[in-house]
Amino acid sequence: MEHYDVVVVGAGPAGSITAKTCAKAGLKTLMIEKRQEIGTPVRCAEGVGKDDLKRHIQPDSRWIAAEVIGSKIFSPDGTEITMSEAEIGGKAGYTLERKVFDRALAQEAAEAGADIMVKTSALGLFRVGDENNPIINGLRVKHLGKIIDFKADIVIGADGVESKVGRWGGIDTSLKPNDIDTCAQFLVSNIDAGEYSKFFLGKTYSPGGYVWIFPKGKHTANVGLGVLGSKCGDGARPITLLQEFMKKHLPQGKVIEMVVGGVPLSGQIDKTVVNGLMLVGDAARQSDPLTGGGIINAMDAGKIAGEVCIEAENLGDFTTRTLGEYEYRWRATIGHEINKSLKVKNLLVKLSDDDINTLAHSLVGMNTATMSLPKMVATLFMKNPKLLWELRSLVG
Repeated sequence: MEHYDVVVVGAGPAGSITAKTCAKAGLKTLMIEKRQEIGTPVRCAEGVGKDDLKRHIQPDSRWIAAEVIGSKIFSPDGTEITMSEAEIGGKAGYTLERKVFDRALAQEAAEAGADIMVKTSALGLFRVGDENNPIINGLRVKHLGKIIDFKADIVIGADGVESKVGRWGGIDTSLKPNDIDTCAQFLVSNIDAGEYSKFFLGKTYSPGGYVWIFPKGKHTANVGLGVLGSKCGDGARPITLLQEFMKKHLPQGKVIEMVVGGVPLSGQIDKTVVNGLMLVGDAARQSDPLTGGGIINAMDAGKIAGEVCIEAENLGDFTTRTLGEYEYRWRATIGHEINKSLKVKNLLVKLSDDDINTLAHSLVGMNTATMSLPKMVATLFMKNPKLLWELRSLVG
């Protein structure tokens, strides 16, 4: 069709949930994806919480690579803190097979009635109205070498960390070095992956970031790390650091796949809505600034964006008067959690490896496996008030 109610740019979790929500309500919906295959390349650690995921889609063995029972956190000197899944608010759960998972989400959007075009790149936006307050009402795309113009009441930018749609719409999505992690990840075989997700903290492993191990079966796991952009250089290359970690901790491991990419850790940006346009997921910088996790936030934001699109169509108003409801709703929920994570991230970046060891030692002898995350933070604060004074608002 030449005219759609909603056009979604990007077929990741945020885009697919937005498209499904809109199409299910009867809106004429198109979702485009620049790559020829939805779900590839995978630039994600692939971990999600069970309960969070079930809000959007029923788990399917086709795209669940492993089920984990909790998390283990290691300080630079090797002190271990274990947290069970039941006590950490569903943050553990599944390691996905994103190549299959993303396609399953796109399939649900298609079954709801959305049109989908792969190998289709967005080239630019169309505007109407006052030059000082224009309304976006469509976009130009390139599909298999052919230029096509689509009219749209609403355009959704779900085009990831490198989002062009936001910039075209006049939204500042720029990232400073302190606002992005440069990441590298290996899919590693020939190891004992275990049943826990593992996290290794401190500059010993990764300046301004951490190392993760997410099981993907008995003998396979995603092993990766992120280095804060401002810490890159001087030997702090993600690939080099990851290779060093492998030599020390997983010498028998065999790398069968490698991916690199960036994760936004900026916290909330000034705006994610203009007339006729909304941003969702990494394009809106909605990933968790502490963990870098973004799948669930992207899906939650996509659901909210879809519901606001439905309301806008009912009212026939595609300006920020109506679309601004999306801004309000995601900031009050997702944004609230992002703010808390940003405070913790900003503090952890300042801590030395000795400081992190001190925090870990203060929990030795305590049953952290049965301790909720808020209780653990409160306990750490009480035992280390000088180190964690910046977090006092989170434990008040």
